[in-house]
Amino acid sequence: MAVTATRKTAAERRESVLEAAAEEFAERGLHGASTEAIARSAGISQPYVFRLFGTKKGLFMAAVARCLRETLETFQRAAEGKRGEAALKAMGEVYVNELLVDRTRLRLQMQSYVACDDDDVRELVRNGFGDLVAYAERVSGLPAEEISRFFATGMLLNVISSMGVSEGEEPWARFLLEGCGK
Repeated sequence: MAVTATRKTAAERRESVLEAAAEEFAERGLHGASTEAIARSAGISQPYVFRLFGTKKGLFMAAVARCLRETLETFQRAAEGKRGEAALKAMGEVYVNELLVDRTRLRLQMQSYVACDDDDVRELVRNGFGDLVAYAERVSGLPAEEISRFFATGMLLNVISSMGVSEGEEPWARFLLEGCGK
């Protein structure tokens, strides 16, 4: 009996490439990543990667934009129907419980900040991060001090998590996490 492979749609192939790209860029950054490795992981040819995204930078930007958009959508789902401190708390909880534990997303986010020496990447990251801040401000209605504390805590958690420090593993991390209310 012959086995027939189902052919992916163009949208499915694009998603496969973005998944593979997120992994590769999270691991190696914009300049160290290999489009050949991305294509191989996605099960497509390297020329097809370039046909879809134009350049390696274009692919990096698409992967980062997707990561930032998914973060915003996750915040929106978490805060749905909530306002004020309850909305911010729900967004913080979903960040810690779902987004922060996703090592690929976390590392891609960190790599996006590193790549901000490129004008196009910097603009994309600024806009995406700005959308997160604007949403947190809009849905919570809280003052700048509270929104700043929320994002500062998130960045501290990013740094600790990026180092692979498990909760309670290091005395200094335990001290900082306690200060964050964790």
